[in-house]
Amino acid sequence: MGYGVTFLLVTSTPQRIGFFGPFGTFTEQALLTQADLAASELVPYRSVPDVLDAVARGDVDAGFVPIENSIEGTVNFTQDALIFDYELLIQREVVLDIEHCLLAASETTLSDVLVVLSIPVATAQCSAWLRDTLPNAEVHAANSTADAARSVSERSAAGEKGLAALAPANAADLYGLSVIARDIADHAGNQTRFVLVSQRGIPQPTGHDKTGIVVFQRADEPGSLISILQEFAARRINLSLLSSRPTKAGGLGDYCFIIYADGHVGDELMADVLRDLHTKQGGVKFLGSYPAAGDQAHSAREHADARWQDADDWVAHLRTQIRG
Repeated sequence: MGYGVTFLLVTSTPQRIGFFGPFGTFTEQALLTQADLAASELVPYRSVPDVLDAVARGDVDAGFVPIENSIEGTVNFTQDALIFDYELLIQREVVLDIEHCLLAASETTLSDVLVVLSIPVATAQCSAWLRDTLPNAEVHAANSTADAARSVSERSAAGEKGLAALAPANAADLYGLSVIARDIADHAGNQTRFVLVSQRGIPQPTGHDKTGIVVFQRADEPGSLISILQEFAARRINLSLLSSRPTKAGGLGDYCFIIYADGHVGDELMADVLRDLHTKQGGVKFLGSYPAAGDQAHSAREHADARWQDADDWVAHLRTQIRG
């Protein structure tokens, strides 16, 4: 039983890829782990909205941005932009192990540090270490980790003292700094998820995929979230992320639900969920079906998908026996 879904079989790598820069960010590191993407022309942008704007305008073929961190959770400025501001589809995800380092001019020691620069999501991931190790240092915001490293390099060269950047170790070589502390995140196993987005269609199913959607409630009433989740539970579809965000239009208490689930819109069960949610809930925004990062065992969903098809065939057979 089909649903009229058209998939895009991507046979060529995007020629120009915009990413959250400048060069030296964790975003660039994650991008370079993908051999096909690394061979493209890489175009750094100052902010995530700048990247997404470039994709929407067609200045680049695709954009690469952070969307989730294992310590701080969803990167809201990315997720909100994809929900409310752009009609772009996720094409793939990449997960990168994150090692935050403190970088400074070569003569600077930890005891010399008076100001730490970085993007707020990075300083939040190292907040306990900063309080314990540098209790008197001021924390100043930068546009990105690499932008912080570049700023420290330029200002130190101009004679400022006591500056340090929270950034990747590779940014030290790029901007002529030294690593004065390594692996300073508050929790072990720090990882960030990045996504490639474009205006192009839906990648072909691989058998190891994710689907992202946003569900807008018809009304704020008891049981509304449960009714949404039951659509997935009844079909034994695992959710990898569930969160809520203000709709930004309906006042306090008006929230939408962001759901990332195992499976592809090309799967019969996932298509069935999306159809039912669209019918019962009204507003559903599709964020993409795309290859999932990492290697995972096949889930019970695949077996349930086959059982669903058997049941559909059985019902279809019964209906052929209806008297004309």
